[in-house]
Amino acid sequence: MSSPLDDLLRSLGPDTIAQMAGRIGASPAQTQNAIQAALPLLMGAMSRNASTPQGAEALHRAATRDHAANDPMALLGGLLGGGSGGGGGMGDMLGALGGLLGGGGGSAAPRARSPMEDGLGILGHVLGGAQQRAAGGVARAGGIDGGSATQLMAMLAPLIMSALGRNAQQRGLDAGGLAGLLGAFMRR
Repeated sequence: MSSPLDDLLRSLGPDTIAQMAGRIGASPAQTQNAIQAALPLLMGAMSRNASTPQGAEALHRAATRDHAANDPMALLGGLLGGGSGGGGGMGDMLGALGGLLGGGGGSAAPRARSPMEDGLGILGHVLGGAQQRAAGGVARAGGIDGGSATQLMAMLAPLIMSALGRNAQQRGLDAGGLAGLLGAFMRR
């Protein structure tokens, strides 16, 4: 039986990795190395968050309610396309951070979050104060800078949540089952 990580890795082919590399300003080889470090790191953080009943329920709710319907390939397109015509990069990330931190003009109606904003929010939730340290580890593994590592992890986080949500729905997993799936991945 394949894990959500196995499914996600299969969807990240050479063309996708090359696009991600261009988005973060790294080579495809560096990006691949960083992805191989980031995916287990992020899933491990999610597994730790799901180690309590409340954490497992929150992860299950987020994965199945907010992310399961996301088609990973469409999500990748949104992450790699950069949304509104910009070149992407640090400007998009800083704009997303501003939105997450409350900068945004105070409009009454909430706007939909971009996939990058969603990814940054997930990182903040699952990594908390360890986000900079985690980005440093991914950066070292990939030979990239910390900003690029954060941007890459923000691209990967919604993809992981989508894979988890789809697995939970397809397998009929409740919160404990999803936590168990993550735990089994971490033990292998």
